[in-house]
Amino acid sequence: MSPAPDERDRIRAAMERILSGHPEHSNGALTIVALAAEAGVPRNALTQRHPDLKNQFYDKVRVRGQTPDSEKRLRQQVRRLKELRAADAEEIARLKADVEALVGALHQSTVENRVLRQQQAHGGSVVRMLPTQPRIGPGQ
Repeated sequence: MSPAPDERDRIRAAMERILSGHPEHSNGALTIVALAAEAGVPRNALTQRHPDLKNQFYDKVRVRGQTPDSEKRLRQQVRRLKELRAADAEEIARLKADVEALVGALHQSTVENRVLRQQQAHGGSVVRMLPTQPRIGPGQ
């Protein structure tokens, strides 16, 4: 499908309406999706056929000291991912410490088990029965 002959003009007019704060056919967001809706063209018209107009739109947004909505969303996502990465790093550090403690406990248990088996094999251990408490139950 070939583009309409006035497509570039419609995009430029839509760009001006959005940047002036008077959108007629979109929500006025500073995004390519809103620009395409405002111009009445498919989004790929801006990303594939007219990338120069897409870049011009974002340049005008930045010149006004504003940040495009898509960039704001990406920055927010980067912040969120950095927070998750930091939380993961803390959890990994805790898990490593737990593993070290568990390995130490396993090693100690293995050594104690070996000593007890050696004592049992040599017959040097004596098992003594401890006195038990008399059972106290209901009705006694």
